Amino acid sequence: MDTSDMSDTSGRLEEALERLHASGPERLGRLTNHAPMVVEALAAHGQAGAVHRWLDLYRGKLEAFPDRVAPVADDNWPSALGDPRRAADWIDHFTRALAEHPWKDVLAVWWPRLLPGIYGGSTHPVIRVGHAVRALEAEENAPRRTELAHGLGYWAARHHPALGITPLPGARSAARSLDAVPAIDSAEGGFPARLAAVRRLPGWADDVTDPDTARARLAELVRAATHRYATHGHGEETMLVHAATAPNAVLRTLGSLPREMWVASLRAAWTASAAVTAMYAPAEPVAYAPPARLTAEEVLERALAHGDEHVIKLTDTALDVDDERAFAAALRSAELSAPLP
Repeated sequence: MDTSDMSDTSGRLEEALERLHASGPERLGRLTNHAPMVVEALAAHGQAGAVHRWLDLYRGKLEAFPDRVAPVADDNWPSALGDPRRAADWIDHFTRALAEHPWKDVLAVWWPRLLPGIYGGSTHPVIRVGHAVRALEAEENAPRRTELAHGLGYWAARHHPALGITPLPGARSAARSLDAVPAIDSAEGGFPARLAAVRRLPGWADDVTDPDTARARLAELVRAATHRYATHGHGEETMLVHAATAPNAVLRTLGSLPREMWVASLRAAWTASAAVTAMYAPAEPVAYAPPARLTAEEVLERALAHGDEHVIKLTDTALDVDDERAFAAALRSAELSAPLP
C-alpha cells in the first residue's frame, strides 16, 4: 500500500478534531464516542477528504461536553481515578499538563498509572490514546495535543482494573494462546459484568522480560487477534473487534514510551485481548473465505462505504497488519455489522 501521502491531511483532521472537542467522550452515559478515532484512522490512511462527510453522518451520535465537578490536581488525582462523572475534570487536567510539558513526558508519567485500568470503557480509552499518539507522531499541533488530553482524560475517568485472574499455562504462539482462552461461565450482561466473570487466562506474556521481545510479541498478538476475527467475529461482531484494536493501540504507543515500559504494556495488552476473547467467544469458529482478493485501498474503500465505526477501526488495524488474512477479517466485520445509517 502506498503510504507516501498518508500524513498529508490538509488540515481536515485538525478541523474535525476541533469540531469534536466540543463533544463528550461518551453518549447515553455508557456508549463511547468513536468519531475522534475514526477520523484519525481515515486521515492516517490517505482519506482525509472523507473525514467531514463521515463526521456529518455520525454527528447524531454526539453529545455535549459533560459538566465539570471539581478540578483534578497533583495532590487529589487518586480519588478521581475511575470516576466517570469526572471526565471533564480529567480532560481539563491533561489539557493543562500538555500545555506545560512535552506530550511524551506527560504520556510517560501517566501511562504506568493508567495501564492497569486498560479495561475501562470497554478498552475504548486506550484505543483513543493510541490514535492520538499516532497523529502526534505524524505532526504535532494544538488540536492533536488536545485530542491526547481527551483520550487520557477519558481513560482516567473510566479507569477499571481487572483483579483476581488466575494464570493458566500459555501456548508458544499468540494464536494458540487465544485458542486456549476459556470462555466465561455466564455470557450475560454488558462489558463490566462479563469482565467480572473472567477468572482464568493463559499467561502468554508472563515470561517476557526484554523490551524488544515485548514489541515483537505485541505485533504477533495484534496479527493473531486480527486474523482470528474472520473466524470468530460472529461471537459478537462489535466487541470482538477490541481484541485486536486494543493491543494495536498499545503497539502504536510503544515508540513514544520509555523502553522500560514496554514489557508491562505487552502484558496489559495481552490480558485485555484475552479477556475480550473470553467474554465474547462463540461456541464454535466458522470457516470464512472473503468474496474477493482485494488490495488494501479497496478494503479501506469498502469500510468507508459501509461507515460503521468498528468496521473502520478494525480495517485500520488490518491495514497495519497488511496481509490477506487481516483484510479478510476487515471484510468479515463489514458483513457482520450494520452499516452506519
